[in-house]
Amino acid sequence: MKLATLKDGSRDGQLAVVSRDLTQAHFATGIATRLQQVLDDWNFVSPQLEDLYTALNHGKARHAFAFDARQCMAPLPRAAHWVQVGAYPDAAERVLRALGVEPPATLREAPPVLAAAGDGLLGAHDEVEFAAAATRRDFGPQLAIVTGDVAAGTPADRALDGVRLVLLANAWRGDDGDAAPPAAFAPVAVTPEELGEAWRGGKLALTVETRLDGRRFARLDAAAGMRWHFGRLIARVASTRGLGAGAIVGSGTIGAKDAADGAGCLAERRAAEAAAAAGTEPTPWLAPGAVLRVEAFAADGSSPFGAIEQRVSEIGE
Repeated sequence: MKLATLKDGSRDGQLAVVSRDLTQAHFATGIATRLQQVLDDWNFVSPQLEDLYTALNHGKARHAFAFDARQCMAPLPRAAHWVQVGAYPDAAERVLRALGVEPPATLREAPPVLAAAGDGLLGAHDEVEFAAAATRRDFGPQLAIVTGDVAAGTPADRALDGVRLVLLANAWRGDDGDAAPPAAFAPVAVTPEELGEAWRGGKLALTVETRLDGRRFARLDAAAGMRWHFGRLIARVASTRGLGAGAIVGSGTIGAKDAADGAGCLAERRAAEAAAAAGTEPTPWLAPGAVLRVEAFAADGSSPFGAIEQRVSEIGE
């Protein structure tokens, strides 16, 4: 099934079920009003939502309405935990070497973990505000999962059992040491079963396309460069603590195994440019007014999550 949270003036929005083709929606009123309620009681509530999802897809939901992605908040506007676990070491190594830094051996032994605030997560079309002083404004498209309760010490082969939903995200980046804007999420959260063959062994066989001001920046295979599957990423976080229902674990910025396939973010592209031709003008960092679009595509060309499309601005603009 596919779920979204629509804006209603509250902090947590209103939960809705969305049709497979992202054209229709139906409020989940009477089953659950917020996504966190579903995650807290997944085994009891999710079957009821699946029934509504089936009715919606068959045109039998009585109060269906046209789905508008611009009215969406992040599927889970306030997460119990939001953490990125770097699953793409090849791209990370290329950036470090271009900066003259030898990558540590630990980069390939265990995925690095970056925790961030889970409050105030952005919807797909919310404007993103950077501090005016920030100069190295960047993006980090990635896939993410939402967990149920995962006990501390859960091994990777069992951690996949804790996956409840899959998300498309973009983690904004600011200057080193400065707080970045909150991460943004595509309109729709999707169950792994709904993704069919695209969900394989804890990885997602999807192509993630990034466009900057309408021009293609990158089109990357999300599975090809991913060294560790989501079970391993969850287990990495759970090695020190349990995860509560509603934790979001991201893959880190999607990167290619081979540099020739493209860069996942501005930092990686600039590193490649610096390594290839010293003295040339590098691709600029994001400026106010820039528009970023991130979208994932399945093998049949469908867009399971909908797109993230945001305009960059400055605080107080």
